[in-house]
Amino acid sequence: MDQTTMQSYWMQQNADSSVLEQRVVPVPVPGAQQLLVRVRAASLNRGEFVAGHGLHGAPGSWKAIGGECSGEVAALGEGVTGFTAGERVMGRCAGAFSEYALIDTAEAMHVPAGISWEEAGCIPMTFLVSYDMLVLQGQLESGQWVLINGVSSGVGVASLQLAKALGARVIGTSGSQEKLQSLAPLGLDLGIQTRAPDFSARVLEATGQQGANLVINTVGGSVFAESIRSLAFEGRLATVGYVDAVVHADIDLGTLHAKRLTVFGVSNKLRTKAQRSAAIPRFVADVLPLFASGRIRPHIDETVDFAHLAQAKARMEAGHHAGKIVLTMPA
Repeated sequence: MDQTTMQSYWMQQNADSSVLEQRVVPVPVPGAQQLLVRVRAASLNRGEFVAGHGLHGAPGSWKAIGGECSGEVAALGEGVTGFTAGERVMGRCAGAFSEYALIDTAEAMHVPAGISWEEAGCIPMTFLVSYDMLVLQGQLESGQWVLINGVSSGVGVASLQLAKALGARVIGTSGSQEKLQSLAPLGLDLGIQTRAPDFSARVLEATGQQGANLVINTVGGSVFAESIRSLAFEGRLATVGYVDAVVHADIDLGTLHAKRLTVFGVSNKLRTKAQRSAAIPRFVADVLPLFASGRIRPHIDETVDFAHLAQAKARMEAGHHAGKIVLTMPA
């Protein structure tokens, strides 16, 4: 393999299964306002592998996969300003599970000092999603209560960390007591061991019968109704995933009406590039200093060599991780 080709992972998504394939493909050429990045680390996100999340083409089609990475700028496209060759950058992009990837400058961020490649590789997508849920749409304020269903997931742990940095109190649910205990050092105020929709009474008890001001639902429809029951007056409910594959749920309109609740989704599926990147400057100003100061450190469950993506995917889909699984690239 010469310098004009690279290793890249592609996936074929079928109705009930997926097939991974490692390919040798041409190194991409950066277009206008793009960076060619020599990838050092990229993290796994469950939605990349779930057909129901709509991140793939027609069933049976192949697609280069991976949605966020960190690395060194290898080349600059036309019109690029603010970045130079050799700089450490991170960002959301397509085809991140490759030796090289293209990042639009609107999505690119400089890696804060003291942050490793592996840590940087799991910041852009996951923490931007959390920022969207907690700040941009969730309007979270210091002292408020947050309930995170599936708190040990990558976005769940990121939301826990960001919520604590914002001064909130956090309740999390997980089927594993061991995972809940592992998150206590990150500031989890109350862990509820359950996979069933039976947690609202515990939430109300912990909050003095007020309820949670914001609920982050990473699980799906099986806990939707219980999440509504767990909300406070003028509470907000964010739906970011449905790993339970339940995409329809009942809603108590009386409670929605009387409590003046807000229900919103978090997805980039139908947004334009400009809409997706609009929050980047504010994220850089509000959140990256928290990483630079050490107040937040990405919580990495496992670091896996590039050759072992299939095993890493299986571990994630089995729910054995707490935090992020990171893929490291060949030197």
